[in-house]
Parts: sequence; structure tokens; C-alpha cells
Amino acid sequence: MKYPFSLVIFLFAHSVSAQVQPALPAQQITKLDAISTQDVPPRAPGIATGVVINGKVVYTKYAGYANLGDSMLIDQRSRFNIASNGKQFTALAVLILADQKKIKLTDDIRTFFPALLPEIPEKISINHLLTHTSGIRDVYDLWALQGITWWKQTFSNEDAFALLLRQRELNFSPGTRYLYSNSNYILLALLVEKVTGKSFAEYTNRMFRGLNMPNTSFEPDHGNIRGPVALPYFNFDTWSTYNWITNIHGDGNLFSTLNDQLVWEQTLQAGSSKTVSARVLKQSQQLSGITDQYGYGLESGMHHNIPYRFHEGATGAWKATVVRFPEKRLSVVTLTNSGKTIPAMQTRQAADVILGFESQPESFATKPAAIGAFVSLDEAVGVYQNENDFTFTFEKRDTSLFLIRSGRNDIRVERESANVFHQWNDPDFKQEFTYNSKHELQVTAYYTTHAPYTLTKATANWTGFDFHSLDGTFENEETGTSFTIKYVSGFRYEIVTRDETETGTLITPRKLLTGNYALTVTTDASGKVTHILLSGDRIRAVRFARRL
Repeated sequence: MKYPFSLVIFLFAHSVSAQVQPALPAQQITKLDAISTQDVPPRAPGIATGVVINGKVVYTKYAGYANLGDSMLIDQRSRFNIASNGKQFTALAVLILADQKKIKLTDDIRTFFPALLPEIPEKISINHLLTHTSGIRDVYDLWALQGITWWKQTFSNEDAFALLLRQRELNFSPGTRYLYSNSNYILLALLVEKVTGKSFAEYTNRMFRGLNMPNTSFEPDHGNIRGPVALPYFNFDTWSTYNWITNIHGDGNLFSTLNDQLVWEQTLQAGSSKTVSARVLKQSQQLSGITDQYGYGLESGMHHNIPYRFHEGATGAWKATVVRFPEKRLSVVTLTNSGKTIPAMQTRQAADVILGFESQPESFATKPAAIGAFVSLDEAVGVYQNENDFTFTFEKRDTSLFLIRSGRNDIRVERESANVFHQWNDPDFKQEFTYNSKHELQVTAYYTTHAPYTLTKATANWTGFDFHSLDGTFENEETGTSFTIKYVSGFRYEIVTRDETETGTLITPRKLLTGNYALTVTTDASGKVTHILLSGDRIRAVRFARRL
């Protein structure tokens, strides 16, 4: 990759630099320094983080290396890929166009792209895309379904659009649910190009210059990214970087400096800009009314019972977090090029220091509070799941109980009391069986490193069920993919996709879980299986028809 650096640009950036005002007590600065550097060991990549209060930058910290090859340290000039944190700026560009009456947020996206999802009768508005309520499937999950690792490809927005043009169905009806999908913001970038006649990068670069953010830009050409870039590093026994070769942008792929991001936070707290109206700035930080979870490139929630806006960005080892507390006029931003650091945690820890909340290690139960009623091995046998289709399967083999989890080896568990078992070689991993108020058997898992979580036993009527009825090959035209289902034994199936084989677990006659996917069975009037609807993280009900 090429990283030429323009001295002219840097001098301009320096002239509009966010100036740090030493307004924090020394004790807080010491705590912030400790938080910032907690995962930055010697001779390693690191972070850039800053705090803005009442329109002033009161703290910045740079630590670690931007480039281990030439020993360049992270500093004010270092540009990071802030990934999905760039969505707020894509949304801003769209809001500016709406403010200029060039588009309406209520416009159907197919007004501009009529070939997109022509069979969907409901309106898919620009606002639906902005708030992730469109139902449009995530292109990265669709590529994963095809067996493609997207970041190993030089995909462009046009490649993503071509895949979306093949879709015939949605995750859900527009406006009825919230489900994060990067496709929404790729489409919004294409919309900006359609409306303005300029490339998205060209249009937003002008926007960034007007916002005094000259070192911030979406990058549609991975081979010509302006530097100096804080290269991304993972550590698998040793620190190693990798080539960034994707050109998809709008949903992310925004390179920026900490300084530029702090200038943006100052602009938001001031509520005014020479080039963006106060009305648009205010709107950009609000919810749309469609969902209370997501606004214009920002998530919404509560932190210590204080309302705040936030977003996380992650692309490989590049990660970024911003948190904003409008009532407190407080913003904290963290950028990193290290696979070791966790900015989502560190940024909130830093906010807690400013807000007066001392971050404490999370306290949770690591074992059941009391011994309950006896649960036999035969009672415990079955499939347990939570609302996200995460499962435990317990099988009885001779006189022993085995726990089966996706992606892990089967493990024998031993009884330690009437209703509590533990992993035979790790007694800290405990499973407590109890009945809930509906008299459903549930299992609660305890361990020393996470809070307890509970899964409920799936119940179904298996009388007369033919386990071989699911056997067959199923195809999806929208992605050009297929898989084969073959019954093995018990509730287990073999799922073959291309050259990969996964184990599937049938939890009801109509629901099969495999890997990261849930497969829902549909039948005709005679009870014959006709389709499998596949759902994953950001794709729902992808229809696979049985091959005749």
C-alpha cells in the first residue's frame, strides 16, 4: 500500500488542531493515562484517545507504534481506519442533502435504484436505511454464506450493489424491526453519488474540509490511501500487520486522525459550523422516531442511567469507539491499531473517571446460591437454547452425561449435587438445572470469567416424526449457494456446504441449528419439506428451495 503524506495538508491540519486545555485534576489525568495504556505493552501498536468537555479538549493520549517496521510512533498525524464509526458521517451527508431539498428522507430508495428489490411491495425509505430498519440483508453475511472472506477480496461498492440486486426478499418488512446491516450505508453512499453527480469520496471530502477535518476521508482506493497510517497489527506470538485491500466505503473505511475526531466533537458541542446548519447538526444527534436503538449513524442507550449516544467500529485490528453524553457535554473518543486493545471498554472507563463513577471489576455469581431439587440424567437430556439460538445439548452415554456445544469438543460433565453438574476437568464450569415458572427445565451456566446465563430446554412432540424427512439438497438463487442435509443419529445431522461439513442439531421438528445459523423447515400441505429458511447474525429467512 502507498501512504504518501502531504506537508501542505499537515500544516493546514495543524493550524485547525484541537487545542488541549489542561482543565482536569492531576488525579484524573493519572487515572486516564492508566486506562489508555493498559493494553499497550512496550514495542507494540497502541492507541490515540481524547476527551472533550464543554467544547474544549481537556485530555489527549498517544501511545504505541503506528508502524513497527520503521519505528514510527502514534501521534497527532496518525490516521486510523475508524470503520463503522464512519457511518455518522455518511448519515450527515444524507441529512445535508435532505436539508437542501435534494432528497426527502421519506423517499423510497428504489426511486433512485429501481432495479433494487422490485418484488417488495412496501416502501423502503431512506430513513429506513439510516436507522437499520430497512430489512435489507447485510452483504458481508451474504458473502460469508457464499464461503467468501470479504476482507481477502478487493470488493467495491459496485460489487456489493451487484449482490444486493440479486436479492428478492428482505429480513423483515421495512420499519417493523431494527437489525444492523452494513448494506444500508453502502446504499446511502451510492445514493449520495446518484444525487450529487460526484463520487462519494469527493463529496464527503468537501464536507470534511468545511468541518475543519482535512485528514479525514472515505477511501475507495486501497492502493492510494493518504498517510501516515497507523498500520493494523494482530499478535499471534508476534506482532504482524496485513495488507488492507478492500474498497467498500460508506459503511466504514473512513480514515481519520484523533485530532479531526476531537474537532468534530467540539463542533457538535458548540452546535454550530460555518458549512453545516445548526439544524442538521442537531438532527444528526437525534433519533428518527422509527426505533429508539439507532439514529443517524449512532446508537442510543443509557450508561449509569445517563442517556448517551455511542458507536463502535471494528475492521480487523483497527477499532474505534465514541461515546457522547449530551446532558454532560462530554465526549470520549478512542482509536486503535492493535488487536489487543478493547476501546469499547476503555472509552467507557475513561468516561466513568470524568463522570465520577469508579470502574469496578464486574461482580457476578460463579456458582449456584443453593442446591435445588434432584434432576435425573434422563431429565437433563435434550437441547437448550436462548433467544439468540445459542444452544447446549446434553446427551446420555452409558451412565454419563455429555455436553455438546457448537465448535467445541463434546465434554463429560459430572454431578456434584442434586441439580448441579460440572465439567469433569474444569470444576469451575458448572451447570445448574432448575424449573422456571412455566415448569420448563432450564440450565444456568456459571464460570469465573463471565456472568451466569440461562438456556431453556426445547420441547417438541416427536411422535411419528421421520428424521430422514429433512434429507436432501437445498439451493438459494439469491446467493447461488446450496447445502445438503443428511440425518446421522439421535437429533444430529450432517450439513455439507461446498467442501465444509458441519454438525447440525434438530431442536424441534421444524428447527435445525448448525454453526452460526438457524434453519427453519417449511412444508407443503402434505407435510413434505419444500424449503429451508436460513437465518444468521444479520441475515434472516434466506430461502433455500429443495432440489427436485
